[in-house]
Amino acid sequence: MQMKIGFPGNRKVAAAFDGFTVLTDQPVEAGGDGSAPAPFDLFLASIGTCAGIFVLSFCRKRDIPTAGLELIQTADWDEIQHKVTKITLEIRLPKDFPEKYKDSLINAAALCTVKKHLQDPPAFEITTRSA
Repeated sequence: MQMKIGFPGNRKVAAAFDGFTVLTDQPVEAGGDGSAPAPFDLFLASIGTCAGIFVLSFCRKRDIPTAGLELIQTADWDEIQHKVTKITLEIRLPKDFPEKYKDSLINAAALCTVKKHLQDPPAFEITTRSA
């Protein structure tokens, strides 16, 4: 997959791919306009939404109603290292969710592709090319 990363103004950075444009910005206190999520916020959101699609798919395959189903993601931040040290995903279940599927639902959420990439990260290569 290829993405084109551009700079539409001030502290905004945009990623264009597959007919979509994802805009990011920095918070006002970091010199941005606060007009879009910061890149790191999108990174964190990608974890929760990735786990979420696995949870949703699990329920739909078993005709389990999803009204009231949600995931709450919490990130523990280390101020000294300036990084997240733990991410917790809490799956909040509807009132009548079948007990027999709870562990399987956790396993489904753990299949998240984003999480798998964090556990076994890709190699990075950064190069330059003159215009």
